[in-house]
Parts: sequence; structure tokens; C-alpha cells
Amino acid sequence: MDIKQRIIGLIKERKIVKTAEIAVILGSSRQYASKVLNVLVNSGELIKIGSTRGARYTLPEFIDEVGIHHTKLRLDNKNLKEHEIMDQFLNGFPAFKNASENVQSILRYAFSEMLNNAIEHSRSLNIEVELEDRKNIRFIINDFGIGVFRNVMKKRNLKSELEAMQDLLKGKTTTEPKAHSGEGIFFTSKAGDKFVLESFGYRMVVDNKIPDVFFESHKPSKKGTRVIFSIAIDSKRHLNDIFKKFQSTPGEHAFDRTEIRVRLFTMGTVYVSRSQARRILVGLDKFKSIILDFDRVPTVGQAFADEIFRVFKSRYPNINIASTNMNEAVRFMIERVGK
Repeated sequence: MDIKQRIIGLIKERKIVKTAEIAVILGSSRQYASKVLNVLVNSGELIKIGSTRGARYTLPEFIDEVGIHHTKLRLDNKNLKEHEIMDQFLNGFPAFKNASENVQSILRYAFSEMLNNAIEHSRSLNIEVELEDRKNIRFIINDFGIGVFRNVMKKRNLKSELEAMQDLLKGKTTTEPKAHSGEGIFFTSKAGDKFVLESFGYRMVVDNKIPDVFFESHKPSKKGTRVIFSIAIDSKRHLNDIFKKFQSTPGEHAFDRTEIRVRLFTMGTVYVSRSQARRILVGLDKFKSIILDFDRVPTVGQAFADEIFRVFKSRYPNINIASTNMNEAVRFMIERVGK
């Protein structure tokens, strides 16, 4: 009997095993047993639950029976196809299988989009995918490559990671415009309860339950990119509703509407300069409808308002610009420019 048959035979007998148990059966070291088990995990023949010394292994057919709440997989980034990984990793997870169709649809979309980004853009030799459930279902996709913010900065000639985060939240931001629409991160960030991007000391958090967005410095610095996505198992969110929110004309299925949180573009400073307005407007000519959210913006300057509501509007008269959550000071300046 070969090694593979011996391992599978033991798991069929015990349902779930640890590395140490396999090492005893093989008469080998834990390190050797771990290498053999990882080969079987990467081929999809075994499912790994947990990590490091607490890792356990089972067969896909026993997933429901052993009650998996956490599983992790490390992949070699060679000829990976996100739909195949999803079939192996996501579709067999008990909490996913028991979730409603609307939650399954959101998880399929978000997992596929974020894994595809890691496969095609990260230049990472390895990618880790992790899945767990408690009161929600959460997946983590972790790569060790060039980093999402740095990649966007380089390809779009931006000055900082902050500007990269700002652009990602506009939508249609991609480093490969001929191959990708740039919608993946934008819609994934809207689809769940919480979405986190971490890369080289910076973190973008989109909390849709509050709702709010945060840009943060983060230590220890993460090499590459980590995506964390979570959604409640009983969530009432529907993917189609999220797509419809960003369509200016219902039924056309065109992503041509976006919403900008103005305060994220100056990080607490007073909104007075024309250059700040221009920074907000970069790339917005791709949309038919723009909503500017002035929540927690104390005031804006004449030059700022003029650049958006007169100069940009004159240049693109067919683009509709709407404002929301304005206080009296902001409303006064915008209406003054519009006269």
C-alpha cells in the first residue's frame, strides 16, 4: 500500500487526523508528514482545517460530519483558476452550503474577484486562502507580492497609498485596463458587511454596517496584500441590488454611477483648494452620474466648489452631479457657485 492510500485509509477510519498521527503511521518526522499532507491538500484530495501545529485533515466527503468552522489552503500561483479553487474550497464549506442563495451569490462573486486579483496582479509565488464561520462567514485571501496600493500608485502615477485607496473607492480603477474593468474591488467592498484591504503598512476598511470608510496606518507591515471579507450568514443583502445602486439607468446593466465621500480626499483639512477638487474629479468623466457625499465636511472654499460645480460641469454637461449630507456652510458655497 502506498503512502497516499495509507493516509486516506486512516482518515476514512478516524474521519479527521492530525499531522502527528500521520507521522506515526508513516514512521516519519512531522515535517515529512506535513509535506505529504500538503501535496494532497493542494491536489484537492484532502481538506486542511486550521494552521500550524493545530492543523487537522479530512476528506471532502466528511466536511459536514466533522463540523468544520475554519479551513486554510496555501496555493502555488501557477496556472490557478479561481473557479476551480472556489469549487474545491468554498462550495464544500458547511456554512456556505447552508447559507441562503443571496449570501452564496455574494460570497461566490467576492471570493472569485479577489482571488482573481491575487492570481493575475500580485506577482506572488504563493497565495493563501482562509475560510471561517462564527456568526458570519469570513474569507481571507493573502498574497506576498507587490501590494495592491503600490501597484495602483505605479500604474496610475499617483503620489501615495492614500491616493490609491481614494481611486479604488471611485470604481473603474484597474492596472490592466485592456483586460479588466476595475469593478471587482469596488463592488466587493460594497457587497459584504465588512471589507478590509491591507498592504505594506496601510489599511482600507469599508464597514457597511455603520456605514463608514477608514484609511489607516497598520503595523506590523503586511508584505503583499491581505483581503478580509465578511458577511452575516443570515444577511438580507442581494448582489443585484448592489449593482443596481450604481446604474444611472435601471435595466441597462451599466456601471456608470459612483458615490464619493468627500472627506476621504483631504483627511481632516479644510476644503479650499482647486487642486483638492481636481484630485476628487480624476477619472469621474467615465461616469454618467456622480453623488458627492459631504458628510462631516465642515466647509468648502470658493475655488473648490467652482472647480467641481462650474468648471467640470461645463466640460462634461451630460454628467449629472448630485450632492448629499451638506451642512448650511457647504450648501451656501455650492449654491453660490451655481448661480
